[in-house]
Amino acid sequence: MSGAPTRVFIARLAGVAVFDPAGDQVGRVRDVVVALRLTPRPPRVLGLVVEVASRRAVFLPITRVTVIEADAVIFDGRLNVRRFSKRESETLVIAEMLDRTVRLRDGGEAVSVVDVAMEPTRTRDWLISKVAVRRRTGRGLRKRGESLIVDWDAVEGFSAVEHGQGAAGLIAAFGQMKAADLANIMHELPAKRRTEVAVALDDERLADVLEELPEDDQIEILGKLSVDRAADVLEAMGPDDAADLLGELPTEQRERLLTLMEPQGAAPVRRLLTYPDHSAGGLMTTDPVIVPPDATVAEALALIRRPDLNPALAAQVYVCRPPTATPTGQYLGTVHFQKLLREPPPTLVSGIVDAELDPLRPTMSLEAVATFLATYNLVAGAVVDENGHLLGAVTIDDVLDHLLPEDWRETVMDAAAEESADPEEEALRGTT
Repeated sequence: MSGAPTRVFIARLAGVAVFDPAGDQVGRVRDVVVALRLTPRPPRVLGLVVEVASRRAVFLPITRVTVIEADAVIFDGRLNVRRFSKRESETLVIAEMLDRTVRLRDGGEAVSVVDVAMEPTRTRDWLISKVAVRRRTGRGLRKRGESLIVDWDAVEGFSAVEHGQGAAGLIAAFGQMKAADLANIMHELPAKRRTEVAVALDDERLADVLEELPEDDQIEILGKLSVDRAADVLEAMGPDDAADLLGELPTEQRERLLTLMEPQGAAPVRRLLTYPDHSAGGLMTTDPVIVPPDATVAEALALIRRPDLNPALAAQVYVCRPPTATPTGQYLGTVHFQKLLREPPPTLVSGIVDAELDPLRPTMSLEAVATFLATYNLVAGAVVDENGHLLGAVTIDDVLDHLLPEDWRETVMDAAAEESADPEEEALRGTT
């Protein structure tokens, strides 16, 4: 393999771009597939799991990789886009080996796996050669937390089933990944490992990931958390997403979680649960961008620049007389962000508000909401009650989420390609 280093630490490959010979990027490395052996002999590296278009994970045989560098992997251009499916005899290094507790054969000391290194052989095979571990307890002159790099055959325990495996290493490897991409990875993990990762994520990150997961995964993960932690995560979710998830739970469990949530977080979720799922009230978020009429264009633009704001919600601000918090503000109209960009910063939003378009009503059907947004070329619309109070806003992503089949997220994640099997891949993975 030209350009191959003598040793590659696999956790550092997570997210590295994968290029074809022409220099076009085809995806990013998600993981490395190895075959463990019953003896202490080093595992053989079978290939890379590469995430390509539409977040599909495919298998790239290690025999087709020509260059591995710190910021790039190059292969020979041959790639079967059939969806990767892990086999019983295979192990994913990042997803399954990091954070494991193993033992040093010399003395039996328990250590945690921090990383795993692979090296090429003279026959162009790649083998797992080294294991980076961290001591869990001090021994002699050794300090707790000290890191060591040892030979593969110096440790044991990778084949044992471990209960309570941590997830710090896996989370660190995928730390910069978007929530939707991390959700895709978690969906494909075994249930035990998925729970371990969920427990290790902080509340905000787990909330973002839950919003991108299929309903069955959401319910499973929430059920594995302590009730206090589950309530904290629900508070960190958008009120509409939290309401959708709680609406799928048994009444007793739903009420217990709502009771444990902070009152200011639970109140908008309770309001959303009173509306039918496929109505404007059931679709809306109760936390749109709201400004008083004496706010300036500069102040409104500052609000929609928030990096954590949904792009559809950032497309416009809603002008209300104080108190501006939903559902109490008296709705005056909408100012679209293009209008904000065209006006001088000191301009008051009350002077440029669009009050001509009738807002959505909470009882409007999903079809009526979709028609409204399509007719006026909008990505979001205000929802106002009969007394003129702003209740929230419906965004186009929520409309699409409900127009698509209920299991669309799971279908996208699980969809297998129709391409035929790759003979070289099958031979490498030991099925032919």
